[in-house]
Amino acid sequence: MKKFKLDKLKEECGVFGISNHTDASALVALGLHALQHRGQEGCGIVSFDEKNFHSEKRQGLVGDNFTKGNAIKKLPGKFAIGHNRYSTTGETSLRNIQPFFADLFGGGLSISHNGNLTNAITLRETLVKDGAIFRTTSDTETIVQLIAKSKREKIVDKIIDALFQIKGAYSLVMLTSKKLIGVRDPFGIRPLVIGKLKNSYIFSSETCALDLVGAKFIREVENGEIVIIENNTLTSVKPFPKRKARPCVFEYIYFARPDSIINGKCAYEYRKNLGKQLAKESDINADLIVPVPDSGVPAAMGYSQFTKKSFELGLIRNHYVGRTFIEPAQNIRSLGVKLKLNPTKTMLKNKSIILIDDSLVRGTTCHKIVKMLYDAGAKEVHVRIACPEIIYPDFYGIDMPTKKELLAHNKNNKEMCSYINAKSLKFLSIEGLYKALGYNERNKTYPQLSDHYFTGDYPIPQSDTLDEEEITQLSLLSSKSNN
Repeated sequence: MKKFKLDKLKEECGVFGISNHTDASALVALGLHALQHRGQEGCGIVSFDEKNFHSEKRQGLVGDNFTKGNAIKKLPGKFAIGHNRYSTTGETSLRNIQPFFADLFGGGLSISHNGNLTNAITLRETLVKDGAIFRTTSDTETIVQLIAKSKREKIVDKIIDALFQIKGAYSLVMLTSKKLIGVRDPFGIRPLVIGKLKNSYIFSSETCALDLVGAKFIREVENGEIVIIENNTLTSVKPFPKRKARPCVFEYIYFARPDSIINGKCAYEYRKNLGKQLAKESDINADLIVPVPDSGVPAAMGYSQFTKKSFELGLIRNHYVGRTFIEPAQNIRSLGVKLKLNPTKTMLKNKSIILIDDSLVRGTTCHKIVKMLYDAGAKEVHVRIACPEIIYPDFYGIDMPTKKELLAHNKNNKEMCSYINAKSLKFLSIEGLYKALGYNERNKTYPQLSDHYFTGDYPIPQSDTLDEEEITQLSLLSSKSNN
């Protein structure tokens, strides 16, 4: 049966780690709970009790797996790391859930990874030819194998060896018998922050997880930086040539939780600014501003504040429909988006509406929402999108459709407007995007952000395939096998 899902970009993954705390595993579980929006397919925690490593992995949500005492009791120790999974590489199966653990020469190593390697398949093939044995289809295991293969003695040097061989966007949180280690890719595409709770250091994908456990935000891990926590002391290693960071623009637009801080501001503030800038560029006479919940709400509020037009929740979201909801029968699959959204009919009747959303990907859900508003009695529906047209796919850890599935890659504005059946359709300009995020203009020579979704300007080339349609089978073991 078909899984129900909204037409949205899928988050990457969430990582969290803590050192030197008596309730390490419980705090990691709380941190992962705060990062649940970054991955809902599986979750895992590895702890270390100064003698042995302990691992628990589960499919599904953190709250369904790690809130009960028994699960946490299986994870003793003052050191722990965790991971929320959304698969961008590798099947959805228990064997691909992180953190991964390996017995290396010199001790154990556990690793959690947010991101995607652009040369993982190439590296994997080379490693297999050299005799390496892979148990998963995750590119994270490639990193583990490269670390294990290094002939250098110190674990940090082994990690550096591996990092110089991989390409892509990544943030890593690793645990050894003596160290908690955080790593961010040379461009800083994937996020990673440092927090502190009394004498305990924390790594997290976002600051919202630090808030939940009562930790103080210290700083972001810099692009290309390795941060080592040992004996309650923080040290930094920067092995890569110095370059300016290019963080993922979609952290600002969509991925980060609204209360998380990015570059000094809450994501919520940036999104309101995107809405204000959108209003400056493409306002139109209408009765109501209506957001697509929940992602379109901040931009719609910004749009409303700038134009002084009425903001209304014309669509109500059912928060109790999970991302893996299975429609029970073929004959009701046409209900589609109604499982999650329902219009406030009396408010919409005979009204001209500006519908605000953060992005437009395939257009299939937007088409259904526009129809829903017309069926509810709306007189006109004008669609406004708080980011530029998504024309190019992503290779860095976001589950983004191929070019043939991206609406804006294949249709001009008039055709897209016709497809979603809106009265008009406007996107935020790339120049407006940068202004809303606090820049005077986009640096065309070296963009301040990874904005390849809109521009095709990829910071890191894709090495594994020449054709985006090419499929490489990484394992002969069925994804249904719990092995």
